[in-house]
Amino acid sequence: MMYWSDIFYALTLLMFVVSLIASGVVKSRFNKHAKERTANGMTGAMAAERILRANGVYDVGIAEVGGSLTDNYDPTKMQLNLSQAVYGSASVSAVAVAAHECGHALQHAQDYPLLMLRKSLVPICNIGSKGAYIAILLGLFLSQTNLILLGAVLFSGIVLFNLVTLPVEVDASRRALAEVERLNLLTDDELRGGRKVLTAAGMTYFIALLASVIQLLRLLAMAQRRRR
Repeated sequence: MMYWSDIFYALTLLMFVVSLIASGVVKSRFNKHAKERTANGMTGAMAAERILRANGVYDVGIAEVGGSLTDNYDPTKMQLNLSQAVYGSASVSAVAVAAHECGHALQHAQDYPLLMLRKSLVPICNIGSKGAYIAILLGLFLSQTNLILLGAVLFSGIVLFNLVTLPVEVDASRRALAEVERLNLLTDDELRGGRKVLTAAGMTYFIALLASVIQLLRLLAMAQRRRR
């Protein structure tokens, strides 16, 4: 007889495979459009500066960091960190990714509510990511259902973080594409390529949310099964 926990376990494995595929799609699209040189010679760093300055943001620095697809906006340091493949590259992918990170900087400058909420959820997410599995493992080892439930409660913090992250990322991409078009940083054909890059990246956040929801349901089903 198959239990709900077994079904959710299978779904968790499926989502793991799907997330790997999605990650591969992101890299594939980034690499594809990274080969497309911008007609105006616009690099990621140049695009970022144009977008920030055009929106009156002068207190955010732009720095080059190592790694691949490690681009991010650090609100604590007020700094836009662009990877080597983005910072100095005059490609469609570089401009799209840099513009997306600028979207987060604009959110911060305008006190975008969901970004502020996500920032406040970081400590809760950190506690959940560390404490949930400890509580679950102890619950399984000691056959204590309450510990498994505690793990599920802690894990719900991760779900909440992912739930807030998805619209934050979607909004950042929306802002990015709007600014790229408004400032004529890419041609119409290039903009379509940039949109594909950001759409693929956005799907990874949706998959992460769905995977975390399935994992939470699996934990709850596991606890319910052990109560019987």
